[in-house]
Amino acid sequence: MPHTFPGHFPATRLRRARANDFTRRLARENRLSVDDLIYPVFVTEGEAVDVAAMPGVRRHTLDGLIREAAEAVELGIPALVLFPVIDPSKKTPDAAEAANPDGLIPQAIRAIKAEFPQLGVMTDVALDPYTSHGQDGVIDEDGYVINDPTIGILVEQMRAHAEAGADIVSPSDMMDGRIAAMRQALEGDGHVNTVIMSYAAKFASCYYNPFREAVGSAANLGKADKRTYQVDPANTDEALREVALDLKEGADMVMVKPGMPYLDIIHRVKETFGVPTFAYHVSGEYAMLKAAINNGWLDERAAVLECLMSFKRAGCDGVLTYFAKDAARWLAE
Repeated sequence: MPHTFPGHFPATRLRRARANDFTRRLARENRLSVDDLIYPVFVTEGEAVDVAAMPGVRRHTLDGLIREAAEAVELGIPALVLFPVIDPSKKTPDAAEAANPDGLIPQAIRAIKAEFPQLGVMTDVALDPYTSHGQDGVIDEDGYVINDPTIGILVEQMRAHAEAGADIVSPSDMMDGRIAAMRQALEGDGHVNTVIMSYAAKFASCYYNPFREAVGSAANLGKADKRTYQVDPANTDEALREVALDLKEGADMVMVKPGMPYLDIIHRVKETFGVPTFAYHVSGEYAMLKAAINNGWLDERAAVLECLMSFKRAGCDGVLTYFAKDAARWLAE
């Protein structure tokens, strides 16, 4: 039902409640806190290096990862999400390394949980860091990603993460039917409390390019794209169908990716389903903000907190953001 707004000027002056700090605080409709933040971290088998396209972001060794985890705990950030940088020699057409129970991500999970059992550990269930062709699944002779065989590999990757102690597994591959297969495997293996946060509405966006540099998949992908499995940026109803299917198959939480260009999708998802809804403030969004900040065109604190508040206003319960540590510090002040 449409709202009816009573009142007229001068009896109603909306500026009255804006005149003082305390009234602005009392009337504030949405609030951002450290509890809303998930911190993405890149972990590598090689040397720790900066990501050129993402100023301030690094590929961390396992030792560096533990230092990042310690800082997150100190700041009160609830969870990290891990992304692997795999040695090129381990990349194959079938992404076999992704399911290695002693691989980089299972090692990272166990290391974090040994030091900080209270810190939530979320993992990306996806094959593109592990494939020699850079796609999120196995491909046929024409380069088309084959759905059903890919699901089997993803399930084994997810199993390796769950066995290592991951609290949340987060499939970002966009294969049809993968949530049902993963939920069935988790239940069968006794991991009944392992949460699935599905990348339910992941769009075929240009905003992922700095991330692909960070995980080392850009060169493998080359000039190919992912439009045969990620959602067309022009579509909203299709995105809601994706979310509905993932929830029906057993997803506990859902994610929209990218973030700010898709606030309308976030709002529709939250209004339609009323489930825990998250956004990924992706690498391209981070890089754009950092470029403007480093050129002196934007104030970093003001710009970042306004962006993060926009997610809350749209309906998000939380945000994956590379600004998580900075935001946590600012919010504590």
